[in-house]
Amino acid sequence: MQAAFLVLEDGTVFPGRSVGTPGVVAGEACFTTAPAGYEQAVTDPSYARQVLAFAYPLVGNYGVDESLLESGRVWTEGVVMRRARLEWSAWLAARGVVALEEVDTRALVRRLREDGAMRCALGIATPAELHERALAQPHLDWPRMQAEPELASPSPALEACVREPFSVGAGPRVVVLDYGCKRSIVGRLAESGVEAVVVPGAWEAEQVLELDPAAVLVGNGPGDPAQLDGPIETVRELLGRVPLFGICLGHQLVGLALGLETFKLPFGHRGANHPVRVTGSSRVLVTVQNHGFAVAPGDAAEVSHVSLNDGTVEGLSGDDFTTLQFHPEAAPGPHDALPFFDEIAAACRSARTYAAS
Repeated sequence: MQAAFLVLEDGTVFPGRSVGTPGVVAGEACFTTAPAGYEQAVTDPSYARQVLAFAYPLVGNYGVDESLLESGRVWTEGVVMRRARLEWSAWLAARGVVALEEVDTRALVRRLREDGAMRCALGIATPAELHERALAQPHLDWPRMQAEPELASPSPALEACVREPFSVGAGPRVVVLDYGCKRSIVGRLAESGVEAVVVPGAWEAEQVLELDPAAVLVGNGPGDPAQLDGPIETVRELLGRVPLFGICLGHQLVGLALGLETFKLPFGHRGANHPVRVTGSSRVLVTVQNHGFAVAPGDAAEVSHVSLNDGTVEGLSGDDFTTLQFHPEAAPGPHDALPFFDEIAAACRSARTYAAS
């Protein structure tokens, strides 16, 4: 194991040691508070172009369960930990992941909470070299990409989606617009008694409707939703023509299609213990979250759920659409929001027949 560093774009240096593959990578630094589910986290496409720091001090306690992976590859650019178990470190190294341990993750999390998300670089190099690499890294949010076009890059959501449709389960058909949808979301849909047909997120509304869906789910994924003009238009054309549901990025795309605005959170919501209140009631859900952007409230939709941490919108509802900012599949995490999939199945069974025009 060699000495290595994590350097933030503001020049802050965090020393550590390399426990993954040798090399240097860069991305946006973020952190998760979840004490478990590390293999799900690094294989979640929503972490594309991000460097994930685990706030929990010991990662890899129970080894690695390949059946829990959320996709076929690791999506995080790098992994940062206080201490890592050998089996977990070896798993990361075997998959070419740059990973550090012995980093003061408590100080790193405090810095990101106080000063907001920042680009970073990590690996076996000098702090000066890593700082230069961090500053050359593209931004994740669309306004800063437009302000610095030399650092603009395609949306990671369209890179993370499937290239060919596939289906899982049997029953009424739910088309899943894929922008990096987790395997567990598709699995929960199938378990609820529907056929989940996963299609590329670049598909247009008429292509989706040609599959004769009983409902459409706009899935989760990485990046700034405001960058996705095509998917926003697709969702806008689907509204009112088929029961529509959204999770995480899908929730944000529905909001934009309705005419609402989205904005970048200071340091995002990532973890398995975020409290969310159901609007108009005293009911509180403990939820799994992984997002860096949020929807601003407006007159176009009713706010169905609100974060108790910062008051941001966690769900929207209206005629023929329901969305959640958090992850109801609970992989891993509490099962408070699992009934969302039963709601989709119920909507399918009572749905009117829609057709492409």
